[in-house]
Amino acid sequence: MKAEKRNVWHYRERGEIESFSKDYIAFIGRAKTERLVVKEVKDLLENAGFVPLGDFVGDPMNMTVYVVNRGKAIAAFKVVDDLRKGLNMVVAHIDSPRLDFKPNPLVEDEQIALFKTHYYGGIKKYQWFSIPLEIHGVLFKSDGSEVEIHIGDKPDDPVFTIPDLLPHLDKEDAKISEKFKGENLMLIAGTIPLNEEEKEAVKTNVLKILNEMYGITEEDFVSAEIEVVPAFPPKEVGVDRSLIGAYGQDDRICAYTALRALLDSQPEKSVGVVLFDKEEIGSDGNTGAKARFYLRVLRQILKMQGAKDSEFALDEVLERTSVISGDVCAAVNPPYKDVHDLQNAPRVGYGVALVKYTGARGKYSTNDAHAEFVGRVRKVLNERNVIWQVATLGKVDQGGGGTIAKFFAERGADVVDMGPALLGMHSPFELSSKADLFETYKAYKYLLEDL
Repeated sequence: MKAEKRNVWHYRERGEIESFSKDYIAFIGRAKTERLVVKEVKDLLENAGFVPLGDFVGDPMNMTVYVVNRGKAIAAFKVVDDLRKGLNMVVAHIDSPRLDFKPNPLVEDEQIALFKTHYYGGIKKYQWFSIPLEIHGVLFKSDGSEVEIHIGDKPDDPVFTIPDLLPHLDKEDAKISEKFKGENLMLIAGTIPLNEEEKEAVKTNVLKILNEMYGITEEDFVSAEIEVVPAFPPKEVGVDRSLIGAYGQDDRICAYTALRALLDSQPEKSVGVVLFDKEEIGSDGNTGAKARFYLRVLRQILKMQGAKDSEFALDEVLERTSVISGDVCAAVNPPYKDVHDLQNAPRVGYGVALVKYTGARGKYSTNDAHAEFVGRVRKVLNERNVIWQVATLGKVDQGGGGTIAKFFAERGADVVDMGPALLGMHSPFELSSKADLFETYKAYKYLLEDL
């Protein structure tokens, strides 16, 4: 029997797809940085009755709890039994490619004040020129007080941009990588000089305005995390409105669907969702998937349940745990389909994509999911009538990439990657299918309940 490929729109009610998509569009429009994602997720969890693990009082065999890690990662669990029986989990990342302010960002050149940036993650630099940009972040003053900075996200806010060179003067026949350099990714901050200033009068005026707005000084930028993201809202795309265009869908589309799946699940086995930072730069740091914070959470739950040797008990938990690594993949883009093995490439609208391995070249730096585990996942998807498809990341030796799956596999869990296919991944305006969004939610929910 041939493998069947099904277009979701032929099998689902449009109304339920649109209803779910509307909620997601509202979420992705607000959650433009990892800190903002955590705030949104925390609100949704608390509205559903989840409490901080440190505040929980009651039966440790029956609890709905969450833990926030440094404002940039979050773990949530529905515990319904002895944790040593294992968990079903969906994990994803909530950071996205962007521009970050340098530690000393503000300069003046030719009477124009500019913010210098360093790009974060894999971007095509040219896509960030001559588009409206907004900034979000936190800044800690020398007295320890925190200041939140948000400019460009409100209708009456100014925005920022990185002006490109006009075509009339751009006659050099150079590679794109040579034309669009990282050091040229500088935002215009202002052009009005401060009266009676002789040197850097425009920069001084920008600092004066920022001080009036936020009470900050130039040195305060050293202890800041300020991110530059596109300043346009999510939009429906196409005459038929079948697609969603938005920044940050890699990987916040998986984070949102995983969270909704957790909230709506009715499991007989303990379940959890962990959302990480830093995946786009290798999952390093103490908020990434290499960090141990979620392991500490599991150890704490085990201790609450009476485990005397929580380290050994944790090993038991992880070896009995099934993990879906929620991450997006590359959909076939008609003008560029030659980069794909079309037999193993995902299409927009054909459901959630099952990715057995990622990596590059000879499958380096990947979790290659075991056949037994993939078979169990297929069984759940088919029994629950979830529409799914197979995906790989391009032709052999074409390129490659990785996910957080391998870090859970290293700790003993069974893991496979799964998520929707995107067009224009890592661009400022990624495209997803509403149908694939909804099917991903269904897949995650059923896998949490049935694996």
